[in-house]
Amino acid sequence: MSDPSRTDHPGVLAPPPLIFGLPLLLGLIVHFSGAGLDFGLPLWLRLVLGLSALAAGIVPIALALLRFRRAGTSPEPWKPSTALVVDGVYRLTRNPMYLGMALVYAGIAILLDCAFTAALLVPAVLTIHFGVILREERYLTAKFGKPYRDFLRRSRRWL
Repeated sequence: MSDPSRTDHPGVLAPPPLIFGLPLLLGLIVHFSGAGLDFGLPLWLRLVLGLSALAAGIVPIALALLRFRRAGTSPEPWKPSTALVVDGVYRLTRNPMYLGMALVYAGIAILLDCAFTAALLVPAVLTIHFGVILREERYLTAKFGKPYRDFLRRSRRWL
C-alpha cells in the first residue's frame, strides 16, 4: 500500500528557502570576491533601505508561520496540507512567506551594497513563481476545491 504523504503535496521544485538562499549565496560570493557590482549608495541610505526591507520581510514570514501553527498544518510545501489558511496575513497576500523571503533577500543585498546579488533575486522570484507557487495553487485547488478558489478570487498572489 502506498503512503499518501508521498503524493499528498504540491511537488514543488525545491524548498523555497533554498531557492532564495542559493542565488543569495552565489551573489555574495561573487560580490566579496571583488567581481560584483555595488549600488554605490551612501551607508546611511543602505541602512535605512536594507533594514526596512529586512523588517518588512521578517514580519509576514512570522505572521504566516503563526497562522499555520494555529491551523495545525505544516508550512513546508513538500508536506501535506491539512488545513486551508486564509485569514490573518493571508488576507493581504496569498504568499506572505515568499514575499517575506524576497524582502529579506533584498534587504541583505542592499545592506551589503551588492547590486549583482540583488539582480539574482529576479531568477529566484521567477523560480518561486513557476516552480513553487503555481504548483501549490494547483495542489490546493484540487485538495480544497471551492473554498480555495474563493480565496484565489479575493486575495492577490503577491500584494
